[in-house]
Amino acid sequence: MAGSEVSAAKAILLAVQLASKSDIPALETLVSRHRKTLHLEIVLRILLSHLPESLDSSDYVPFLSRLFSGTLVEDPNFSPTSEVLDDLDESEAKKKARKLHLLPLTWPYDTDKSPDCLVCFLVLRSLRIDENTGLIAQLPGLLRPFLHQSTFLRTWMISTVLPLLRFNYEYHPEIAVFLTIPNFEKLDDQAGVKLLLSQTGKDTKNNEATVGRDLRGLVGAWMYGDTRWKRRKSRIDSQAALQTITPLDEAHAVNEKCVGWEEVFKWIVEQAGTSWKTAVEAVEQWDGPGDVDLGEYGNGTVWLDEGEQQHLERRYARAAIASAYIIYEDSEDALNGIYRILSRIVTLFDHDRIPTLQSSAQLLAPVLGLDESLLSKKTTFHMRNGLLDEQNPLTSAKAGSVRFLQALLISAFLCTKFGFNSTVRKMGELALLQDEREQQLEFTKLMLHVGNGPKGDDKYWVRKRNELLWLRSWGTEELSEGADATTGRGIFGALAKDYVEAELLKILLTNTRYTLARSIYESSPDRPLSKQLLVDTIISAAMNAYDNATNANKTRGGVKRCHDILQAFPNSLSDSLACNQLENLISVTHLLGEYRLVFKQGEPFKPVTLRVHGDPISIIGKVLEQNPKTYTKINNLLDIGRLMVKAGLTVRDIGGHTKFSTPEHLTEQIPIAEKRIVSMCVDAALAEDDFETAYSYVITRLKNIAGPSHARSPDIERTQSGLIAEVPPKVIDDWSWRAALQAGKYRRTKFTVKPTHLGNASGNLEIRHLEQRMECLSQALRLAPKATLQEILNVYRRCEEELETQVRLEAEQEAAWDAQGDDQAMPGGFGAASSKQNATESSTSRAAEEAPLSLFDLSRASMARAQSGFSALSMLRSNTSDSKRPVSGSSFGGSDGSKDGASESGTPKPSMRKRDQLKNAAVGGLASGIGWLINAPAVNTNQEEHDER
Repeated sequence: MAGSEVSAAKAILLAVQLASKSDIPALETLVSRHRKTLHLEIVLRILLSHLPESLDSSDYVPFLSRLFSGTLVEDPNFSPTSEVLDDLDESEAKKKARKLHLLPLTWPYDTDKSPDCLVCFLVLRSLRIDENTGLIAQLPGLLRPFLHQSTFLRTWMISTVLPLLRFNYEYHPEIAVFLTIPNFEKLDDQAGVKLLLSQTGKDTKNNEATVGRDLRGLVGAWMYGDTRWKRRKSRIDSQAALQTITPLDEAHAVNEKCVGWEEVFKWIVEQAGTSWKTAVEAVEQWDGPGDVDLGEYGNGTVWLDEGEQQHLERRYARAAIASAYIIYEDSEDALNGIYRILSRIVTLFDHDRIPTLQSSAQLLAPVLGLDESLLSKKTTFHMRNGLLDEQNPLTSAKAGSVRFLQALLISAFLCTKFGFNSTVRKMGELALLQDEREQQLEFTKLMLHVGNGPKGDDKYWVRKRNELLWLRSWGTEELSEGADATTGRGIFGALAKDYVEAELLKILLTNTRYTLARSIYESSPDRPLSKQLLVDTIISAAMNAYDNATNANKTRGGVKRCHDILQAFPNSLSDSLACNQLENLISVTHLLGEYRLVFKQGEPFKPVTLRVHGDPISIIGKVLEQNPKTYTKINNLLDIGRLMVKAGLTVRDIGGHTKFSTPEHLTEQIPIAEKRIVSMCVDAALAEDDFETAYSYVITRLKNIAGPSHARSPDIERTQSGLIAEVPPKVIDDWSWRAALQAGKYRRTKFTVKPTHLGNASGNLEIRHLEQRMECLSQALRLAPKATLQEILNVYRRCEEELETQVRLEAEQEAAWDAQGDDQAMPGGFGAASSKQNATESSTSRAAEEAPLSLFDLSRASMARAQSGFSALSMLRSNTSDSKRPVSGSSFGGSDGSKDGASESGTPKPSMRKRDQLKNAAVGGLASGIGWLINAPAVNTNQEEHDER
């Protein structure tokens, strides 16, 4: 049918049919021939309702352009015929046309003014394509030719279609997010930022600047424009946020645009705590809210005015600085990332350029221009809370805040270079709180890492010293604004400079930098430490080296370092008592190292054991136990004991620490130590069955000890006021008498070492041994306290009985031998008669001696025998020159029982045997030792000799 013969109803039905078949050329021809019927609105409704959404936009966008401009092009070969239309009459055609239910061009958004029908169609068409096919990649081709027709359409394209298109198809195609345009538009600011940046920074394999790209292309585009429809939901949810944000200068700076950007700033700060590299790249690759990528759709339009732009830039800088405080990783890479953030802020706000971290660590320039209010303890609260608050002075982009952050960054970098990794936030807390205890703890940890440096490089140690001093004061100590001898401005400002210098000196000494330490602290004209503090520090360092030593030899290890430290400062330590004690300690340690010495659980001897031992003299006992025959080296052991006393090991204060030994202490403690060691040697000799050596030590080493000097009150325990009773006397020497007693109790066995020579002693080893035991017991009686005398007397009595038995046996043997000789050689039987008489007298004397006696009877008898013994000794001394006198079998006189009978009758006086001399001398010593029991007068040997004369 001819074009003029087609009715309006059939033209509409034909247009619907052509649109459904996507026959755009025929549709354009039909529309051009029926402009009155197929006007712009009806055609757009037909296309919206029946044109397939899967059809590529390039197939019908030219038609839309010509339709809107009125320049349609007809196809001359087009014939508007249809079998369906031919079978319909006009009434049926109108009826079907009325039942088409074409979609209306209703504006989907709540705006004050609806756009024209073409813009409405384009938006509705885009929504249908997105809803039915999800092919939003077709939307740019559909909307781009018409963006100049409507500001809203451009804004909608940039802020809605473009971010969703880039997120799904361009930037992160591997992550498919099935989110329609209406659902995307319903997202509030927080949800929208979270979605668009959900994949930002996760592509670690790609080295491109993807973080900045996402912020510019996704968030920047999404934030573009003042589209109230997009914020109708977030407007209600953001009222609380609007109330918390205060503008810096202009009231209009805070609006919905700024609220959306606040979410971006929060996202950056959050990334600093979880993925600091993403936060650093965000600041480094993005210039802030003014840096957006609108692609080809921006057309040079400016969305933010100057006031909004400045406000958002300040908020962006605050978020960047807050990220520096939030970064928790303490690596050097993280610190370099903070430096990149700081450099970026300096560049954006035209501050003075800052050197690199490495250069700053070398320069150690003073930190100037800091506001005192910024350094107060209250600022610590702002470091832990509300970093994005406008009232927070730390995150402000002002020059003072930037310098403070730079100082903290350099401090953290220096600590990290020492090996003690730290964060900017930790440095900030140390600098702001100025807690001396916490700073001292951190300083101690830092010094442990500093001490691991190269031991042969003085330049290294000079540099480390300068760095540590800078950390205390930040270089302002010698300046007017930071001059304070007790406190500094840096992270160790609460520590006194003397303390820091003393610790530095210890580190130098620990690492054997003696020459450098002496040049700085002793030879320098401007000495950092006072003489007393210098001496105390040197002694402390030497003691620390000693305590950490594992070898007692003073030529190696920690003991050698201790000795070298003391020798490195001859001028300072020339008159130091502590140095003398430590030198003695080194000497005694070296001497002990020559012996095998193991403590409990197989722990070998360490020098520190000697210094902290509660009773160092007892260590000599362990030496004697673990080293056989060591008791023979008694002089060496005595030297060790004297050195222990001189080292101050035997005199301690209430806390158990070594005290400085005064001359009075030495006079009192050295004899005590000597007697203890002699007693130990006696016990060790007896334990090894060397009685001869033990006897020698008791007689020669302990003979000069007087009883009163070993049972008195020490000077430190006396009271001279008279208001309080005197402290009861204490036994000062409780070892010598015990050693003598143990020697007196010793009995010979088959393992006992035999004497090498007898001298004037008896040839009978048993008698000789008993005589030596009695001498030891006599020595014990002189040294022992009163309460122990009974025990010693009992031992002495048993020993005396054994001696009498051995003497009798020896006499019987001699008599038997003499009888045998007399019976065979003497005529007339005189030898036998004399033997019987001697035997009778010996039996009578033994019966009298074996009668039971009380202690007082024993004392009186002992006294009488002692007096006769001294008389015998006097006679012995007066007649030693007469060697031709006959020997009598009795030591007490002639046959008539009178000890002077021989002299009165004119016959020569018999000589006394050595055994009888020792016996009588022992009895005399016993009488003098226990004479107080019977109030016996003291024996005056000289008077007796005078009477005899």
